[in-house]
Formats: sequence, structure tokens, C-alpha cells
Amino acid sequence: MSLGGFGLSAGNAEDQFDELSGYFPWIEAGAKTRHDGLIIRESIMLNYPIVQVAYHVSDSVKAAEKMAKLYGAGPFFLNERIELEWGIHRGREQKFLHTSAFGQWGSVMLELLQQDEEGPSPFRDMYAPGEEGIHHTAMIVDSMASAYADCEAAGYEIAAKAMTLSGAEFAFVDTVCELGHMIEIYERSEGLLGFYEMVRLASIDWDGSNLIRRLGR
Repeated sequence: MSLGGFGLSAGNAEDQFDELSGYFPWIEAGAKTRHDGLIIRESIMLNYPIVQVAYHVSDSVKAAEKMAKLYGAGPFFLNERIELEWGIHRGREQKFLHTSAFGQWGSVMLELLQQDEEGPSPFRDMYAPGEEGIHHTAMIVDSMASAYADCEAAGYEIAAKAMTLSGAEFAFVDTVCELGHMIEIYERSEGLLGFYEMVRLASIDWDGSNLIRRLGR
């Protein structure tokens, strides 16, 4: 949607910019600069495309079957009881063992995750056992260090940091109050991009067979 959809134009943008903070809490009044007659943010936190939408579910396989039936998403690559090299949640060590099913849903990846062992986690921050709903969207960033610095400058807490057994670091940014869900970030790498491409290619001309494809088997 253009700025005009919110009543902004080149002529009145500066006067009305502060009013946007009433619609969008993450826009700070006064944090603006002029560009080609319009008002824009001087800096934008995590200005990267959304590449994944993730839901917390009770059962990853059943959720994948439902998403395939209702929306044609899939096929799904199932990674069960994902072990981490290390994990930190709200400042305390916690590996939040979980299972995830990854499939393609239109132009984005869909992740359906379930927590396998009880304990504090970025998932339990939002959902109790048995509850389901959107948990995060994901972005591939150029630098984790820079992304952490951007989040700190914007006042966003890193709910959890972790590293996979393959050495890939990822984190959950707590944007629940602003967006209703978290943002997951991980750094661009050949391995990560290759995984995204594998899931995408599997969805092209998929005939609905072999819905669940277990990884590591």
C-alpha cells in the first residue's frame, strides 16, 4: 500500500507523519527525514524480505497434512527432535528441543514447529502446550552482529539465541507487542540458501504424493 492509503502525500506528509505512530507503534514520532518530498525513516530495523512464516502446532505431521489439504502447501521436509549445539533463552541456557516440518506455501517457506520437551523457550513465551498459532516470520540477514546491534538500538530484546549442530546461528527477536509474533533471523550462507531452494524446487509441479519427507533418513 502506498503512503497515500494513509492520507499522506508530498504536500502534507511532514505534518501527518507523527500521526502514523498511532497506527503503528514501531514508528517513532520525530524519527524522520525528507526524501523527494516524502517523509521516511532515517533507519529501518531488519529491512530484509520475509522468507518464512512459522506456526506453533501440537503435531507437525498432522499440521502439515492439514496445510496440504486446505492450501496446497508442501511437500514437507520433517526434521525431528532438532538438537542444538547451544541455546540461550532470556539469558539462561536452554536448548528447546523441537520438531519442524518445512514446506513451500506460495512464495514463502512454511514451518510447522512443535516443542518436544517441556521447559522455557521462545515457543512457550507465546504458547502453552496444546495452543497453536503464528509464532514468527523469518529473515535472512547479512550479518548477525549487525542485526543484533540494530535490535538493541531499536529497543528490541533477543528472546533466544542458538546454534545448530552444523554451526548456523539463529535468533528470535521479541516483536510480539508490535507485530503479534516474533521475528527469526539467521545469517546468509550457501547451506541455508540451498535448503530453501530444495524446499522450493520440491513444490514445483508436486502431485501431492510423498507428503512427509523425513530428513536424515
